[in-house]
Amino acid sequence: MILLELFLVFFEIGALTFGGGYAMIPFVREQVLAHGWLTEEELLNMIAVSESTPGPIAVNMATFVGSEQAGILGSAAATLGVVLPSFIIILVISMLLKNFLKYKGVGAFLAGVRPCVVALILGTAINLFLSVLIGVGGADFELNVDIRGIIIFALVVIIATVFKKIKGKKPSPILMIGISACLGMALYSLPL
Repeated sequence: MILLELFLVFFEIGALTFGGGYAMIPFVREQVLAHGWLTEEELLNMIAVSESTPGPIAVNMATFVGSEQAGILGSAAATLGVVLPSFIIILVISMLLKNFLKYKGVGAFLAGVRPCVVALILGTAINLFLSVLIGVGGADFELNVDIRGIIIFALVVIIATVFKKIKGKKPSPILMIGISACLGMALYSLPL
């Protein structure tokens, strides 16, 4: 029954989360850790892989977790679960309310949801920063600073800032991921 469980868990995540993939990360984290499907470290690696691969992060995360738990069928069940609520909602909205944003109630609802989405995304960013670079997270609360990770983070911020100053626009995320990967291969191969 793992396939049904994967489908239902990710269906719930897809149905109850507003704001896209980044807003889903805390819910995915909570469910994945509660079910024991991944460890905290595996989850952080999965988020990094999901962010670096093409496609929406929530779909990539669902596919990865499903694959880890039940192979191809598990990835299909989890992926279908996470995308089906959005598909159904958008289908209904497009059929019933062609200009649904003109209604005050819809605008008020979305205005109320926006701050929550920002808080979820910011909370996820802080959690990832603390877990990956500082090593704080989980029950043990043991400080384990990743000097190489902090160096890579600082260099990427500097490179992005210089690029924006010179070119007048933000660098491509693909370029930044490539630079980060190269820096990671270089720095993590050095003894420290």
